[in-house]
Amino acid sequence: MNKIFPQGDGDGNAAAGTKALPGGEVGFGSLCCSRRGACLSAFLLLLLVTLAALIALVAILGLPPRTPGVQTCVTLMNRTGFLCHDRRRCVPASRVCDGVRTCAQGEDEDEAMCRDVPQSLPSFLVARCGDPSSWIYSDQKCDGINNCGDCSDELSPVTACPPCGPGWWRCPSIVFKYCDCIPRVLCRDHTQHCSDWSDEYSCPGP
Repeated sequence: MNKIFPQGDGDGNAAAGTKALPGGEVGFGSLCCSRRGACLSAFLLLLLVTLAALIALVAILGLPPRTPGVQTCVTLMNRTGFLCHDRRRCVPASRVCDGVRTCAQGEDEDEAMCRDVPQSLPSFLVARCGDPSSWIYSDQKCDGINNCGDCSDELSPVTACPPCGPGWWRCPSIVFKYCDCIPRVLCRDHTQHCSDWSDEYSCPGP
């Protein structure tokens, strides 16, 4: 059965089914929204316009890149490094928080990370010396140089450094800078670097 809606009379009076306001005026909301979904409220329209503007702004300017967590990497010298957010550049550990921005976005000099070195640094960037109050960057461990001052970064059982490489000569060094290996370029230079003089008499040189 079809439902018949009463119509207004010829004098313009509101028919049954419309809400009359005091004074005989018909409510605007009833006339505007007489058909389902025919109009939107001012608030909804404003919300849609604002949302459209935000979408357009994001499309024009682009979303900011997601900042990943701090990650480790391995440098070309096979040393521990700091991975930049572009995931392409690996910064040597000892170049993090050195005052020079190496990563494109400068995350290797992040204020929070560099505020209280070494406590604020990621643990993979730090190596402790024999003296607990001393520390070095992790890429300075097992590099042949006495960075800790007591050779604990080169000779400690915990460090487990490999034997002297091909560019080094093994001997008890008398030079503070080195521990049990000296660079071969120092051999046969008429200067003693080993306590047994092997750098001058036994080392074949570079």
